[in-house]
Amino acid sequence: MLAKRIIPCLDIKDGRTVKGINFVDLKDAGDPVELAKAYAERGADELVFLDITATHEKRKTLLELVEKVAKVLTIPFTVGGGINSCEDVAQILKAGADKIAINSSAVRCPELITELANRFGSQCVVLAVDACETQEGWEVYLNGGRIPTGIKLFDWLKEAERRGAGEILFTSMNHDGTKNGFANEALAEISEMLNIPLIASGGAGNMHHFADVFTKGKADAALAASVFHYKEIEIPELKNYLKSEDIPVRL
Repeated sequence: MLAKRIIPCLDIKDGRTVKGINFVDLKDAGDPVELAKAYAERGADELVFLDITATHEKRKTLLELVEKVAKVLTIPFTVGGGINSCEDVAQILKAGADKIAINSSAVRCPELITELANRFGSQCVVLAVDACETQEGWEVYLNGGRIPTGIKLFDWLKEAERRGAGEILFTSMNHDGTKNGFANEALAEISEMLNIPLIASGGAGNMHHFADVFTKGKADAALAASVFHYKEIEIPELKNYLKSEDIPVRL
């Protein structure tokens, strides 16, 4: 069995790392370059860097910051935020990222997934999706959870895989920032349905939640922010705990 991955997420706003609850009330959580370096040294398997205001404020990802972060990293590194074209991706990969994440732009123009996969390879195309569970089921939201689309989550993920996405990063807006655990039922359903790796995001509060997301949620990787940024959970301790629960991790 492949090792399960632990991925800290750096949500970036105005050059600083921030973390909110349910996508609002953003608080400052530190310098992204320092955090990236610390995570690499402490055993994170990968890092995700999301410029959470790039799409909303119609500005490009902070390439300069990407370069600085990439310089201190020895682990794979995904960048998202404001990516709308092959040119955007070429610049971000040149700045030092290993993979890119697209979200709103892919929903608005699904052909973008195909274009990016054909030019750069599926292995570097991560489809990020923010979804909320309503009475009608799981619905996809855009622009950092601000705009409902009416698109059904499972239909969209199947299409994304068909178009060449190499990985899915699924954030449950119902669980994000609550620290009550991941959306394991939805995750398990997605995992059964797709043949590409699934990164779970939204809801990490304790080590047990990570064990659950790998066993019940069947995720390939777990992403979290505040529990790592504020040192509520340390990655080495988390990995030792997961190993003791017979979950394969890289130590």
